[in-house]
Amino acid sequence: MNKTIWKSTVTLGLAASILVGCADTTETNEPDTEVDETGSVDDEGNVTVSEMRVDVSSGITDAVDIVDEAVVSILNLQQMEQNPFGWYGGAQNPEDEEDLLQAGTGSGAVYKIDGDTAYVFTNNHVIEGSDAVEVMFKDGTRVTATLLGADVWTDLAVLSIDASDVTAVAEFGDSDNLTVGEPAIAIGSPLGTNFATSVTSGIISAVERTVPVDTNMDGELDWEMTAIQTDAAINPGNSGGPLVNIAGQVIGINSMKISSSVIEGMGFAIPSNDAIDIINQLEQTGEVVRPVLGVAMVDVSMISYQQQQAILNLPEEVREGVVIAEVSEGSAADEAGLQANDVLVSFNGVDIANGIELRQEIYNTEIGQEVEVEFYRDGELQSATLTMRTTEEPMI
Repeated sequence: MNKTIWKSTVTLGLAASILVGCADTTETNEPDTEVDETGSVDDEGNVTVSEMRVDVSSGITDAVDIVDEAVVSILNLQQMEQNPFGWYGGAQNPEDEEDLLQAGTGSGAVYKIDGDTAYVFTNNHVIEGSDAVEVMFKDGTRVTATLLGADVWTDLAVLSIDASDVTAVAEFGDSDNLTVGEPAIAIGSPLGTNFATSVTSGIISAVERTVPVDTNMDGELDWEMTAIQTDAAINPGNSGGPLVNIAGQVIGINSMKISSSVIEGMGFAIPSNDAIDIINQLEQTGEVVRPVLGVAMVDVSMISYQQQQAILNLPEEVREGVVIAEVSEGSAADEAGLQANDVLVSFNGVDIANGIELRQEIYNTEIGQEVEVEFYRDGELQSATLTMRTTEEPMI
């Protein structure tokens, strides 16, 4: 799954134009004035700022100029905790907007205007748990946003706002056309709105990185995200903001970083080509409809060897797979005859080592598609064909 492309690093030179007024540049044997070796001082000997003016522009500054007006801060507002006395610090009426407090901040960008409505992308974890959401523009203007939809697996969310205050729209670039070593620019609000529209730059460190993710914060990894790796500084608050190429196009949506005292410069962004399909679905329907198997599961590796032998009756050579803990009635798994304690080892021709791999293979199928699965039941390898469908049940 991992794919690393090594190419030569692109180095950007700064084009500097130095403005020095109308000084005479004709060479003479003797200077017209003495060089003051004490530095730039006035007639009274006080140090002053040099009158030399430097106008610096580069590909990075040009890219920022294109997109920074479209970058916004996202404010997650939540109800205040109820005070039993109903006074200072407590909500008198939980419906009052005055009782909402800013619980967190993130970043995002306006990517589309349709009539009077503008659309903003951000991360799911930025708006998760919110009772209301506001969008703050570069100039400090704040507007109320409507959450159209969010997806926990891809960590994406789409908001809508009134378009009257929007002055720029970001354009998506082709993340499949990235070169390792090319410039990458992150724009967002690290550590909150006090540092809104901060710009950091670096390079594309790698593409198609596989990053394990704990989506429900239960301490167990349950998903693997394919991401762009960059060394552009990504800090808390940058989440949901754009990762931009040298043309000012959004080639990724900043989502996470590896935080450790011994690790620096490892940030990750959702590739734009992966994000666009999810964003379109969230905008249009408010959700991402995926096929599901209809089971609750646990990895074989999480079960003791004694239980594998006594309960599952697994052959000794089987050390990987997914144990079905529960089957949802009427689901694809139920109709195919799968049962609790069956151990799935292959799905649609692909060997399955754990729940993460199974979930990814399930989401790679389409609703209505017929899929063959292989599983062990009472020590015997069996197979079944099931038809993929969707469901409201919180199972895979």
